[in-house]
Amino acid sequence: MRHKDEKKSKAIFEATIKLLNEIGFSDISMSKIAKVANVSSATIYVYFENKEDMLAKLYVKVKEKMSQQMSKGLDESLSSQELCEQLMRNSLDFIMNNKDYFLLLEQYQHSPYVERLCLDDTSSMFVGLYELFDKGKQKGELKALNTMLLLSYCYLPVTHFAKTVFKGQLEGSEENFQQIIRMSWDAVRS
Repeated sequence: MRHKDEKKSKAIFEATIKLLNEIGFSDISMSKIAKVANVSSATIYVYFENKEDMLAKLYVKVKEKMSQQMSKGLDESLSSQELCEQLMRNSLDFIMNNKDYFLLLEQYQHSPYVERLCLDDTSSMFVGLYELFDKGKQKGELKALNTMLLLSYCYLPVTHFAKTVFKGQLEGSEENFQQIIRMSWDAVRS
């Protein structure tokens, strides 16, 4: 068995992200990834069983990074309003500083690959976040709705905001972001 080199593994992941964002799932191949990563096609199979294994591991790795960033500084000491705002700020920070990862996750979200690769259940990465929102519901600070719905109203407006900023349709100012935060809080508070 060949020795696994962390630099090669990273190059493969980065090449895959780049290509998926440029050409999408339907046109990606192991040979194209190998060429961009500057490795042989055979080298990729040292790290991954096949293309599906690589795409699944890439998705999980990026989703884990997002989960870690989104959960940063969130704990029981925050009020539900502070929790929502910090979650939204963390989400925006992740998206703006990791545009390629964000665009990749957007592609997975709109692709049959998530279902085909059994990737739709990554909710365990967000257990702590769900628990904090559940406590907010128990305190009566958040609406007594499904936690996933509440989280959607804190995350999806941020993604839409970021996309409009990326497209140059809206200024990514603090003032504009504060408006998004206020609208989201109005939607989830009890």
